[in-house]
Amino acid sequence: MVLGNLGGSVVLLAATIACYRVSRGERTAGAVRGFWRLWSYSAAALFVSTIAAIVAAARGDSGMPLYEAAPTLVSLNLAMLAFRHVPLNQRSTFDWVRLVLDGAAVAVSGGVFFGYALLDEAAAGPPVAARATAAVVGVGCLLALVVFGKAAVSPQGRIDKGALTVLALTPMVGLAAVIVFLGGTPMGMMLLSVVGYPLVGLVMCGAALRQSLVDAGSVRRWERGSRRALADPLQYLAVTVVAALVITVSARDLDTRGRAVIVGAVLTAAILVARQLLTVRENTSALADIRRLALSDSLTGLPSRTAFGVALTERLQAGRSATVLMIDVDDFKLINDTLGPSAADQLLQQIGLRLHDICGPGEVAARLGGDEFAVLLAPDCTAEAERAAGRALQAVSEPVQAAEHQLMLHASIGIATAAPGESADEVLRNADIAMYAAKEGGKAGWVRYDPRMRQDMTEHARIAGELRDGIARGELRLLYQPVFDLRTERMHGAEALVRWHHPVRGPVSPAEFIPVAERSGLIVPLGAWVLREACTVLARWRAELPCGAIEAINVNVAVRQLREPDFAATVAAVLAEAGLAPGNLVLEVTESAVVDGPEVKQTLQQLHEMGVQLALDDFGTGQSSLSLLRAFPANVLKLDKSFVDGIAADADRGRHAIAAAVAQLADNLGLKAVAEGIEARDQLIRLRDMGFPYGQGFLMAKPMPADDCMALMAAESRIAAA
Repeated sequence: MVLGNLGGSVVLLAATIACYRVSRGERTAGAVRGFWRLWSYSAAALFVSTIAAIVAAARGDSGMPLYEAAPTLVSLNLAMLAFRHVPLNQRSTFDWVRLVLDGAAVAVSGGVFFGYALLDEAAAGPPVAARATAAVVGVGCLLALVVFGKAAVSPQGRIDKGALTVLALTPMVGLAAVIVFLGGTPMGMMLLSVVGYPLVGLVMCGAALRQSLVDAGSVRRWERGSRRALADPLQYLAVTVVAALVITVSARDLDTRGRAVIVGAVLTAAILVARQLLTVRENTSALADIRRLALSDSLTGLPSRTAFGVALTERLQAGRSATVLMIDVDDFKLINDTLGPSAADQLLQQIGLRLHDICGPGEVAARLGGDEFAVLLAPDCTAEAERAAGRALQAVSEPVQAAEHQLMLHASIGIATAAPGESADEVLRNADIAMYAAKEGGKAGWVRYDPRMRQDMTEHARIAGELRDGIARGELRLLYQPVFDLRTERMHGAEALVRWHHPVRGPVSPAEFIPVAERSGLIVPLGAWVLREACTVLARWRAELPCGAIEAINVNVAVRQLREPDFAATVAAVLAEAGLAPGNLVLEVTESAVVDGPEVKQTLQQLHEMGVQLALDDFGTGQSSLSLLRAFPANVLKLDKSFVDGIAADADRGRHAIAAAVAQLADNLGLKAVAEGIEARDQLIRLRDMGFPYGQGFLMAKPMPADDCMALMAAESRIAAA
């Protein structure tokens, strides 16, 4: 007996050291450290119990004396106290009452079982005092099983589920040892000394080893497990045990009718319990289906946004580093509109599979919705986030097959690493901001989040709010920059330019508020106001000036306006309201707007069929300017200012050659060619010699109010008449 307990002492001393070393690990999170520190204290208390058992054997004390049982009870309480570091979800008062009732039911049934079935019946065993002490230890083991069961199914658990599963064996071993002890047989007493304490110590060592390997990254963290609390079967077992004892007592102490009543009551309770079990099973199955649907994306099979948020939250609560890649497929709407939803879904499935395949241990790929994906990198991969983003870009850019088409896709990626104290929502928002920065930077690349980006977003939101109010309060106005005939140097037309005079900050640059209007959608009401105001002013000019003084007004149109399904009808209504013909309006669109999608192409075709003139603005700056002329019904080509700057210098022959080619191309296609940004006399002469018939710039006239522009046209008309 002494040698058996000595072996238990050695193993429990090793368990104490193992648990303490885990609590001191550099990679172990704070809450996890507290958990394993208390378990080291629990192992140390059991070590004291083995020393007490050796002393009891040397003194010849039979059973489990109080000085041996007390450290064991302390050990159980320390083990249960450790689970305060394992959150059991946010609970209401009702949840806490139910948790207490769970423990009370198990404790009462255990007390009844040990008190009646063993203490009273095993008279030949150890003394009553020793058996009573052991029974208390047994009830403590039952309560420990309840706590273990609740902790093991906690979705917010910080301790590795594998380590918890191993630790759950300790109260089971203790419970088995108590039952063997209360049996009172010599063989049972020997097994308790030789096997009981050493087995508990080995279990603790195994759990500590598992946790240390998880912290070191050698073993993947076990995140999944049963969602059913161990307290549930313990409650059913408690009801069964007490029912059996009631039947036994009734059969021995009551008459026939009393026995029948007791047996009937027990059977009725059993039927109700069985009915409840069926209901619980049905509800559990339904909840499992709901949880599966909530945490899994039905199209790709990847975790959903909810599941990704849970994984990210657990990582942050554990105090470990977290880096997120936010991945958005570039121009996916165009693919969806062109090939259809079915083909688009095939593409998303293939992309999801590729992102899943490139994930390593500890990494999670998820589909957040639409064509947006996310990857949670492993804790030790934060420094290699850019390399991981490169792998994701490579995976998306490989050819994909859909609807008998082989396509080349690209993606924009935002990288965000969680700062101390940031929540999962904040990390995802930062990654989203960085992803949009990647799109604005040209797409098909990645951008790491910088705190200044959030400041830019805040400024964007502020300007958008003020611009919305400014439109409503009439703070915006139009200036008109004349377009001149370079041969006669007389005014040919005018371009309407919107300006904003803020009541507090004064003039706001269009370069500041126009991009905000486009991104926020305010460009639609703003553009509608500009169109109506410009047409109204043109109608007034044509009514008050001599015939032929001005034929058309130029108005810039954003791609967001062209996507509106009723934009062509709106233009027709504005022209009719102002009493203008479609040919009196020139709508300027950029090259990027022309290739935006089939809706834009259809709108442009409708405008062309109406007779509205279309101008291709900033010509020459896109990637496929020449090919656009085959598909776009243009009437005017406007050479971008970047080709006009320095055109008079013979050193820049490339710029000179492009400008000359544009003039010749427009002449051959029967289009009007307009040079923008003319600021010097020698530029005007060179452009005129190249064949540009029209131009605009500060050399001839700066943007001016409507009345000043009309005065200029009136003066030119008088000169022409004279």
